Amino acid sequence: MAKENSRFETLAIHAGCAPEPVTGSVNVPIFQTSTYAQRGPGDHTGFEYSRTRNPTRDALEANLAALEGAKHGACFGSGCAATDAIMHCLSVGDHVVSADDIYGGTFRLFDKVYRRHGLDFSFVPAADTNAYVSAMTDRTKLVWLETPTNPLLSIADIEAICAAAKKRGVPVVVDNTFATPYLQRPLELGATMVLHSVTKYLGGHSDVVGGAVLASDDAWMERVKFVQNAAGGVPAPMDCFLTLRGTKTLAVRMDRHCDNAGQIAELLVGHKKVEKVIYPGLTSHPQHALASRQMKKPGGMISFVVKGGLESARRLLQGMKVFTLAESLGGVESLIEHPAIMTHASIPRELREARGLSDGLVRISVGIENVADLADDLQAALDRA
Repeated sequence: MAKENSRFETLAIHAGCAPEPVTGSVNVPIFQTSTYAQRGPGDHTGFEYSRTRNPTRDALEANLAALEGAKHGACFGSGCAATDAIMHCLSVGDHVVSADDIYGGTFRLFDKVYRRHGLDFSFVPAADTNAYVSAMTDRTKLVWLETPTNPLLSIADIEAICAAAKKRGVPVVVDNTFATPYLQRPLELGATMVLHSVTKYLGGHSDVVGGAVLASDDAWMERVKFVQNAAGGVPAPMDCFLTLRGTKTLAVRMDRHCDNAGQIAELLVGHKKVEKVIYPGLTSHPQHALASRQMKKPGGMISFVVKGGLESARRLLQGMKVFTLAESLGGVESLIEHPAIMTHASIPRELREARGLSDGLVRISVGIENVADLADDLQAALDRA
């Protein structure tokens, strides 16, 4: 097993993944079992029931914790289940300050589920540090950041917001799904917890759904772990195995995602059918300097507005040959989607438009294919749009 001070690429392959002691298997086995034999009543090896603990899940939790520089990890059946576990740790009357531009599923969970259960939410512009500070009250028990945001790729100043929240004793959660721990280190910038949809870049192959919460705060992770066991939203052993396979190549994949995305962003900037390009790696991005300081590279996600609105966007999306029209992101293949119709349809239209999610907005997850093929495909589709 890798040493704690090993570098990222080494940790990605070895952390939590010591050879299996009975057979010497290099890969962590898929412990496809629901229960475990006990030597006597209550006398077991630490494993008694797979909702509570499973060796394959243990390995994944240790691996992801090491990548985020955290002491503890808790894995879940989806990113939304991971979000739900954190929300379960709050109580009726508690107040949460959240970025307004967040994944549609997160907004739905906050606005349509937890409001009904007595939590209060304030949604503020993601890049406005002062707005987070102004929105905090004596009832604020959590600050929720997503950076870069989904789908407008706004950048929140993690360090500044965490410092302000710490003065009030308020924990901060950072959804690090778009950046991954390879590009961004929220815990090192003061965050209390980091959340991932491992479905995306961590899994990396569009073949698994999962979520994770990583932290070094013992008290918070004890609460999250309690909910993990009590509510039972855990991933299956096979899903954990697939995610572990994905994390081994995370570094090399992210380098390629970022390199390809930079070239595609430049192509879009120069196209006459494109009204606006949103990519943290462009100097035109309003938080480009912050992104350069806070992230190792700008990531593999690009959003842009196509001229002609919804009909032009439809023609573009239906004309792709290499890019796949599909929800989700972070896989090896390039994906393209329409947030207003697909990933963010749960947000009311008036809110979408107020936040800049126009009908002409398109989001692409740039994969690791040959970038010339991606450029040709996008150029041809834009010409037809």
